[in-house]
Amino acid sequence: MNKTPAELKAEILRLTREFSALTHGANRAGADNTAPFVAGQTTVPYAARVFNADEVEAAVGATLDFWLTLGPEGAAFETELAALLGVKHSLLVNSGSSANLVAFSTLTTHKLPAAKRIAPGDEVITVAAGFPTTVAPIIQGGAVPVFIDNDPATGNARVEQLEAAFAPGKTKAVMMAHTLGNPFDLGAVLEFCRKHDLWLIEDNCDALGCTYSLPVARANALGFKENSPGIPGNGTHITRFTGAWGDISTQSFYPPHHLTMGEGGAVSIVHRPPLKTYAESFRDWGRDCWCASGKDDTCGKRFQWQLGELPKGYDHKYIYSHLGYNLKPLDPQAAIGRQQLKKLPAFIEARKKNWETLRAGLADLGEFFDFSLPTHATAWNSPSSVVRSPSSVFSWDATGCRTDCSWFGFMLRVKAGAPFSHTDLGRHLDAKKIGNRMLFGGNLLRQPAFVQLKKDRPAALRVIGDLPGADELMHRALFLGTYPGLTPAMLAYELEVIHEFVRSR
Repeated sequence: MNKTPAELKAEILRLTREFSALTHGANRAGADNTAPFVAGQTTVPYAARVFNADEVEAAVGATLDFWLTLGPEGAAFETELAALLGVKHSLLVNSGSSANLVAFSTLTTHKLPAAKRIAPGDEVITVAAGFPTTVAPIIQGGAVPVFIDNDPATGNARVEQLEAAFAPGKTKAVMMAHTLGNPFDLGAVLEFCRKHDLWLIEDNCDALGCTYSLPVARANALGFKENSPGIPGNGTHITRFTGAWGDISTQSFYPPHHLTMGEGGAVSIVHRPPLKTYAESFRDWGRDCWCASGKDDTCGKRFQWQLGELPKGYDHKYIYSHLGYNLKPLDPQAAIGRQQLKKLPAFIEARKKNWETLRAGLADLGEFFDFSLPTHATAWNSPSSVVRSPSSVFSWDATGCRTDCSWFGFMLRVKAGAPFSHTDLGRHLDAKKIGNRMLFGGNLLRQPAFVQLKKDRPAALRVIGDLPGADELMHRALFLGTYPGLTPAMLAYELEVIHEFVRSR
C-alpha cells in the first residue's frame, strides 16, 4: 500500500533519530557522551557541538518541508529567544559577526534624530583586547573606535577609563563584549551611557545565559523598575540576562558557543521597538518594506508609497532606504536552534560546573598562574573553606552588584615569573591533544590589520593610555574549554597534563 506524504515523513524522521543515536554519541552532553575516551589519543576540544537526535530530526524535518530560506522556524526561534532574554525583539542573522554589523549599522540610520545617529567621524568606545568583529563594524561604518584597557582579572573593560575616552559632541555609543561569559561592569557602563545619552551595544556572543544583578535602588535610577514586564526582582536586586540591559545586543550560534545552529547569530532589540525595523532593513538588502519572505502588502499600502525620488506608487517591496546586506540564515538552522534553546539551561549549568572543576583542580598551582574572577568578585573561595552555594563560591565587592557567569571558557594567566610562557603551555597542551585558545586577538591594536590602519589613516582610531592590561592578556593568557560535552575523564586528563607540565619545569 502506498504511504501518504505524512507517513513517509514520519518514517524518515524515525530513521533519522535511529541514525543519530548510532552515530552522534560523541556529541552528547557530559555523562551522556558515549564515545570512548583514551587519554593522549582522543582529542579534548576547547569547544564543540553538543546535540542529540532532537536537533538532527528538526533539521531533516525542516529540510523536507523545503521552505529553506528564513521562514516559520525562524519566526518561532526569534520569538522564543526574545522571550528567554526578556527583550522586545530578536532577529536572526547568519553569524555573530553579522549580528555586530547589523547592530552597529542600525544606529547609523538617517531615520534616527541627528543627535542620536552615528555618523562618519563619530566615536564609539570599545575595549582593546577581544575579538576583532566586535570592533570592525565601527570602522567599516566610518566611525572611530576609542580603545580603553582591559582588566586582566576579568578580561573586561577598565570602566574607570570611560570618562577619559568620552569626547563631547563626538562620542555616540559604547560597544563591547562580555568576555568569555563574564559580564562586564554593566552598572558602571549603564550609568556612563545614561549620563551622556549614549547607545549601549552589548556583544553577548560569548555570554548567553549570564546574568547581572543590580541593587534595586541603583537599577531604578537607571530606568529598570522592579517587577515591570521582563524585569524580575527579589526586593533587593534586579537580575537580567546579559544582552537585556543595553539598547541592542548580539548573539552568536557558531558551534563553540552556548548553543549552535552551525552558523548563525541574532540581534536583539532590548526596549526601543523602532530599532527592529531599521535592523531588519539592514539585514534584508536595505529595503524599506517590512514584509517577511513570501509575504506581500502587510502594510496595506504596497503601491501607495512615495519615497526618495521614486514615482508615487512604486512597488514598496523594491524601495531601499539603506545600503544593506542579505544576512539571513536558513530555516533548517532555526529548527536546530529551537531544539538547542530547550537544552540551554542544562548547558549553562554544565559550563559552570566544568569551570568550577578546573578552578578547584588547579588551585594548588597559584604560584604559577593567576586565575580569572567574575566581575565584582574579589576572591574565589576554595571548596574546603566553605559550604558550597552560589553565593559562597566567590567573595564580592561593596557595590552590591553580582554576576552569575555562563562561562565560555576557563582563562588562566601565566605569571610573569613562571619558568614557562603561555605559548609553552599552549604548545604542550596541543601536543597532548587538549584544545586551548589565547584570548582571541589579544590586544587588537597589535594585530596586522590595525597596525596597517594606523599607518594608512592615523585618525581612524583613538587609544586611551598604554593598554597594559590588554598587553598582559596578549602575553600571558590562554583558556581551556568549559563546554557541556566535556566528560569527567576529559577534565581529569586536562588537570593531570597541566600538573605534569608544571612539575617538569
